[in-house]
Amino acid sequence: MNEENNENTVVDMLLSRNVEEAVDSESMILETQKRVWGALKKGYEYSGIVDESEAYLRKHVFSKLDMVVLYVDLVGSTTMALEMPSEKIAIIISSFAQEMAAVIRQHHGYVLKFVGDAVIGYFVAEGNSLLTADNAVNCAKSMNTVIQKGINPILNQYDYPDLMVKIGVDFGQNIVVRYGADEINSHVDLMGPAMNIAAKIQNMAKPNQILIGSDVCKRLHPNSQKDFQQIIWKNDEWKYRSRLTGDIYQVFEFNG
Repeated sequence: MNEENNENTVVDMLLSRNVEEAVDSESMILETQKRVWGALKKGYEYSGIVDESEAYLRKHVFSKLDMVVLYVDLVGSTTMALEMPSEKIAIIISSFAQEMAAVIRQHHGYVLKFVGDAVIGYFVAEGNSLLTADNAVNCAKSMNTVIQKGINPILNQYDYPDLMVKIGVDFGQNIVVRYGADEINSHVDLMGPAMNIAAKIQNMAKPNQILIGSDVCKRLHPNSQKDFQQIIWKNDEWKYRSRLTGDIYQVFEFNG
């Protein structure tokens, strides 16, 4: 019996029962509200994020890295742009992007880039893809929490519409590329299947929905897997196939 308990403890440790590193959601929400309120009321400007991703990628140029990629995209920004003053839209989208970046970093990820009203993050699997998958999925859940309980209540005080996001997550190997010979100044980026599929998964998500690829789901802690349900696609909505099996690549939605 003791041996079985010990095995379960080891499994929990490996699969990210990471109590010590847990993010205090209440504090996270309160800090978010302070910053967003300050941005709208007093013109508070974010200090920006330290470009840790840039430094990390430059150290690993042309390396192939296993990682979980996360895309979070703001829904309805075009409609907001037509209905609200441009300076307010700029503040809201900037605040959204910075808050999403903060959540990524709190969950041990890197912020790759801001693309319009979307944020791309990645979580490197340095020897433990199980822990990395849990970190990325917990990050996605925290993003929804921050938006619904942190940002939206502040926007509501100004009669601004709620923000909604679509989130897509996938796991795979990507290569670090550098566009140019200059080791210091040439642009660096990530390229690979996980980048592409995570973006396509995100495109299929509904507002406030988290979708993850099968390669992420199978790496989650069993307790977390229970919160996900496979999507049954209709009318060939989803045509992407697994590179390993050739079968339609399975996608799962969060129902927790």
